[in-house]
Amino acid sequence: MADCVFCAIVAGRVPTVTVADGPDGMAFLDTRPVFKGHVLVVPRPHIAQLTDLPAALVPGYFGLVQQVSAAVPRALGSQGTFVAINNVVSQSVPHLHTHVVPRTKGDGLRGFFWPRHKYASDDEAADYAKRIAAELR
Repeated sequence: MADCVFCAIVAGRVPTVTVADGPDGMAFLDTRPVFKGHVLVVPRPHIAQLTDLPAALVPGYFGLVQQVSAAVPRALGSQGTFVAINNVVSQSVPHLHTHVVPRTKGDGLRGFFWPRHKYASDDEAADYAKRIAAELR
C-alpha cells in the first residue's frame, strides 16, 4: 500500500533499526518505545489487522513474534515481555503489527497507559537492535 509507513519500511524506502527480516515478516525497533528494546513485528504484505491475516501466514508470522518474544529478555536482561496487538482502535498505523515490549517487575507500566521513551541516539537504538538480533540467531 503506497501510503503505509510499515509497507515502506518493509520495502526499504523508510529507514528503520531492524531486528529481524525474513520471509514471514520484519521486526524493528519502535521509534517511540514504551521501554527501550520495544520491537514491532509486521507481516511483509499489507494486512490491516489481525482478522485479515490469512490462515496460511499465521504460523510463520506468529513464529517470528514468538522468537522475538524469547530473544528480548535474553538480550536485554528483562524478566519477560508484554505482547500486544491493537485492531483499529489505538492502531496508529493501519498495518498489522505486534508489540513486543521488555518487562521487568516494578518497571512502572500500569494497565494500558503506555508512557513513551526515546533513545539517546541512533547508536543506542542500533545497540538494542543488535543485542536482540544476536539472540535470534
